[in-house]
Amino acid sequence: MADIISPMGGKKNTAMAVIAYILFFIPLLTGDAKKDPFVKYHTKQGLVLFLLAFLINVIGWIIPFYFWFTISWVLSLCVLVLLILGIVNAVNCKQEPLPVIGKFADVFKF
Repeated sequence: MADIISPMGGKKNTAMAVIAYILFFIPLLTGDAKKDPFVKYHTKQGLVLFLLAFLINVIGWIIPFYFWFTISWVLSLCVLVLLILGIVNAVNCKQEPLPVIGKFADVFKF
């Protein structure tokens, strides 16, 4: 799962794009996000997904346990589904935004 020649003709670093969803900061540390627009796109998507998961956890600390327990597993499952969808998009050399949250990735400039 290293470099794959995309249908558009260029090489795509799919391995680093997949890593961007698991640990979004690794492509930023290696410089791949600055050199490769494909990796940069998926790094931004991974960052938004991380922020969503972090927000869910922070809300879990604020809201009382009995209320939060009923919906936290549903939201965590949604984050997992978005993570899998992002990884599948990266492996298939697609630059499609994640449903619902993908449009917020355009806010980040790096």
